[in-house]
Amino acid sequence: MRKILILFAHPRFEHSVVNRALLNAAEANPAVTVHDLYELYPDYHINIAHEQQLLCEHDVIIWHHPFYWYSCPPLLKQWIDLVLEYNWAYGPQGQALAGKYIFNLITTGGPREVYHAGGRNRFTVNQLLAPFDQTATLCRMHYLPPFAVQGTHRLTPELLKLHVARLSELLQFLAGEHNDLLPLKRLEQLGDKHDEPVNQSAHE
Repeated sequence: MRKILILFAHPRFEHSVVNRALLNAAEANPAVTVHDLYELYPDYHINIAHEQQLLCEHDVIIWHHPFYWYSCPPLLKQWIDLVLEYNWAYGPQGQALAGKYIFNLITTGGPREVYHAGGRNRFTVNQLLAPFDQTATLCRMHYLPPFAVQGTHRLTPELLKLHVARLSELLQFLAGEHNDLLPLKRLEQLGDKHDEPVNQSAHE
């Protein structure tokens, strides 16, 4: 069984119906370790050795975060800056993460249709996540397409359940040690997008 580490970063998690539902689904899988960075490091003093040990113990890494200003919350950025050290994660002797799989699990308030060349945000989610892709590549990891739950401000309970079910299925597949994960790189996103009727009960 592959071991999966979710690096969760949400500074306002208590207000997030969507992310709580996604995390509840993840925690139900015995292969998954949920690691809440804001709960563990409210002072931003990251234990680098501990974080590196966690990475070594897992096969699949997931950066789970809301899509803040086309990127991640500041604590996750600091985690990347500090934990992925030269000659440990990258550089001539940086082999610690080589061959592991990694991707972004994100939530966006805007729907998928505003993320394209002619849309309000001008770029696709995948294009905006290019710095994460390059970070993974530099660390000799396999970067997979994102799992994105979009249009969260208008997400109905029924569609939230659908996204949760698809995440559960994905995690189960990722955990299967004999499943070939590289073909997933051909997908645009690891989860499908659906149009969401207006419902203000669920928030990013």
